Amino acid sequence: MSGLPVVTVAPMMDWTDRHCRFFHRQLTSRALLYTEMVVADAVIHGARERLLGFSLPEHPIALQLGGSDPAKLAEAARIGEGFGYDEINLNVGCPSDRVQSGTFGACLMKTPALVAECTAAMKAAVKIPVTVKCRIGVDEQDPEPALDALADGVFAAGADALWVHARKAWLEGLSPKENRDIPPLDYDRVYRLKAKNPNRFIGINGGIQTLDESRRHLEHVDGVMLGRAAYHTPGVLIDADAALYGDAARDFDFSTLIETMADYAGRHIAEGGRLGHVTRHMVGLFHGMPGARRFRQILSTDATRPGAGPDVLRQAFAEIDFERASQAA
Repeated sequence: MSGLPVVTVAPMMDWTDRHCRFFHRQLTSRALLYTEMVVADAVIHGARERLLGFSLPEHPIALQLGGSDPAKLAEAARIGEGFGYDEINLNVGCPSDRVQSGTFGACLMKTPALVAECTAAMKAAVKIPVTVKCRIGVDEQDPEPALDALADGVFAAGADALWVHARKAWLEGLSPKENRDIPPLDYDRVYRLKAKNPNRFIGINGGIQTLDESRRHLEHVDGVMLGRAAYHTPGVLIDADAALYGDAARDFDFSTLIETMADYAGRHIAEGGRLGHVTRHMVGLFHGMPGARRFRQILSTDATRPGAGPDVLRQAFAEIDFERASQAA
C-alpha cells in the first residue's frame, strides 16, 4: 500500500483549521493532515481562500468534502485540486443535525449506491487520490452487510482508500458529541473488512489514544487515524514518524517549536487575526509535564485577551519545567 499514509490526523469540525494543521505539522512531518469538512456548495459558491486556503508547510494535506450531489462534489474536488491539496476525501461519517439536513455525512451509509456514484464522479474529475471516510453503520443497520456494501461500492468506483470510524452513528436519539463516545467501538468489524479486501487500503479511526495502540491496529489494517488524542494531547504526534514510519528517533526541540509558533502567530496577528486563534490548538501540548497546568491557564486566559501578542506564548512556555520532567523520566 505504498504512497498512502500510515497515520493521519482526523478531520474535526471547529478544530483542524489551518492554524491547528500548521502546529501539528511542526510535530510530525509524515502524518497526513485533514481539513475540517467543507460543504461542496460552499466550495463552489463561497469565499474559497477563506475556506480552502492553507500554507505550504501543511503538506501532505487532504481536503474533506461534504455533499451528496455527484456533479457538485466533482466540481468541488476540481477546485480543491487546483488549490494544491494532496487528496480529496468524502465525508460519510459525520452525524451532526446540520449534516443530516443536507443529506450527507453519516446518513449516506443508507444509500451506498449514491456514495459510489459520488466517488466515481470525484475520481473522474481529479488526478489526486480520492478517499472516503465512513462509519460501520447507522441506526438499526447490521454493520456486516452495511459496511460491506459501502466498501464494495466505493472501491468499484475507484476509491483509493476507505477510512472507517469503528462505531455506528445513531442519527436518532444521540447528539453528535454522544455519537463520538456512546456507540461501542467494534475494531474487529474493520479488521474483517480488511481481511475481505487484502489489496485495498483500509484505515481505522475511533478511540485510538496512543502510538502503541496504533501499532497494534497496523497489524490488521493499513492506516491509523488519530482524532481527539492528537488534538487534546498533541505531543503524541512527536514520536509518530519514528514509531509508525520507522524514521530515526529524535530529541525534540520545544524551544524551536515555540519560536516557530510565536512567529507564525505574529504574522497572523499582523494580518488582523488574534493570538487565541493559534494558541487554542496548543493548550494540551505539555500534558502531564511539570508546569503544564500553568501553561494551559495562560493560553486559556491571557492569550485570548484582545491585543495579546506572541510573547504571551513565550511566557506560557517558560512555565514548563523541563529539568524536573527529565529527572522524573
